[in-house]
Amino acid sequence: MAKEGLNFEESLKKLEEIVKELENGTVALDDAITKFTEAMKLASSCNEKLKNAEESINKILTKDGSLEDFKVEE
Repeated sequence: MAKEGLNFEESLKKLEEIVKELENGTVALDDAITKFTEAMKLASSCNEKLKNAEESINKILTKDGSLEDFKVEE
């Protein structure tokens, strides 16, 4: 099962491990379904974390793409 407490890097590493196992083709069908379900949860978690990071970065940037609080004086 996907663990809620994993950070992005840990989730991505676990996802990559599951993909390698499934690509290997030696996993029994029932185990493959369980691993696939876990992989989908991990992928969703990673996607959500990336989305949140993007939103955080967009809050820092102004509409014209410059840093809102770090304007350089010329």
